[in-house]
Amino acid sequence: MSTVLFVCTGNICRSPTAAALLASRLASTHPAISVDSVGTSDLKAPAPPEVIVAGQEVGIDLADHRGRLITPDDVKDATLILGMARRHVREVVTIDPGAWPRTFTLREIVRRGQSMGPRSEHQPLEDWLVFVHHGRRMVDLHGKSRQDDIADPLGGSLRNYRGAAETISALVTELADLAWPVDPGPGSSQ
Repeated sequence: MSTVLFVCTGNICRSPTAAALLASRLASTHPAISVDSVGTSDLKAPAPPEVIVAGQEVGIDLADHRGRLITPDDVKDATLILGMARRHVREVVTIDPGAWPRTFTLREIVRRGQSMGPRSEHQPLEDWLVFVHHGRRMVDLHGKSRQDDIADPLGGSLRNYRGAAETISALVTELADLAWPVDPGPGSSQ
């Protein structure tokens, strides 16, 4: 079974939104895929009301969500790890340097996946990730570029939360089309 793990800071806005959207998107065609979210800070807080409203507008319910801190087992067990910003990728790779080839920002994997092309019907997800990862350098995680980051709406206006949810929704849709473009059939874990 494949596990997709989304990571943000508090696990109360961006990563639970992305996880709920991908889980919803894959539920009928790829039910064996597990989707979860965690944070790099231990807030243990519920999703803010603005996140719930913005989530409802993109078709998900986060009313019962509570933030959860990332653990080494989360990293070890995930097939694909997607940070909402480069700093989240850096933190995952600090926990487990071996996770680098399967850890991307959501924007980065979509951009690289579009360049590489979608996964073929019988290609394991792990094999597709090898091609998507090819040519990446850890040094690119340093610096101040925000090109691959999704802005954190926490503390902003409802408009900021809506914008983040819409951006995440579009990226998750593109990711699903790239990484899970076809139904591989009953019993498949991909």
